[in-house]
Amino acid sequence: MHPNFVFTARQILWTLTFAAQLVLLVVLLGRDRARRYPWFTVSIVLFALRLLAEVLLAGRMAPLPLQAILIGIADLAVLTGLLVAVEMARRAFAGARPLAWIIGAVAVVAVAVTVAWVWGPWPEWKQLGWDTILGKLRVMQLGAQKGQTLADVLTVELGLLVVLFGRCFKAGWRSHTQQIVIGLSTASISWLAVQGTWQIVAHTVRPTTQQEYERVLALGTKLVNANKAVYVAVLVWWIVWLWLDEPGTAKAETLPADSVAELPAATD
Repeated sequence: MHPNFVFTARQILWTLTFAAQLVLLVVLLGRDRARRYPWFTVSIVLFALRLLAEVLLAGRMAPLPLQAILIGIADLAVLTGLLVAVEMARRAFAGARPLAWIIGAVAVVAVAVTVAWVWGPWPEWKQLGWDTILGKLRVMQLGAQKGQTLADVLTVELGLLVVLFGRCFKAGWRSHTQQIVIGLSTASISWLAVQGTWQIVAHTVRPTTQQEYERVLALGTKLVNANKAVYVAVLVWWIVWLWLDEPGTAKAETLPADSVAELPAATD
């Protein structure tokens, strides 16, 4: 009699994501990368914490406190994501002139804010009910959604700038900074693509039967799973590149201590 193990795609992707995050944290700490990229390390910890909260607390807490915890973690993740973008920009363009820094930062932020503002509908403020607990949670959730869009657009812009101009400063090819930014940009592009596709589906598809409605929901699940698979690939990318040393940083080989005594003594 053979045991029958049935795992859904969601469970498999959750396990792969959490395992890859743990391995990445081991690499960041073991290879001394966390000291160079502290906010990036914090962002990975927050993501792993949210995954744990979703599994360990779901069904064991009342829905309202659980949503408050998850939305609070999401807001912290957005703030950390913005700090990661600043951290990567500072490392990638450390040699840039202050004026170029200011002009570039203003232009990038202006584009990101514009996209975040027009991306998706805004709710009526009167309907949020700020005076109630649910209203406060809705505001926090809205901040997490719009903030995530802002962070994603900033990351994509930063990735494009780093790939084009990083080698002129301190983020050349095979540098840890560029590889981290490439991974961040890939994950952001994937999530923005999922959101954009779902918005198109929501505005164009009008299901009239239960079968059509279930088909639309299945499409949404496939889009989310595809995005999770992309993130797993990004985690593997980070693990490999952050384990490797950057070009030119390998330590010079030294003679063993016992071989020094074998060297011929200098003669006058």
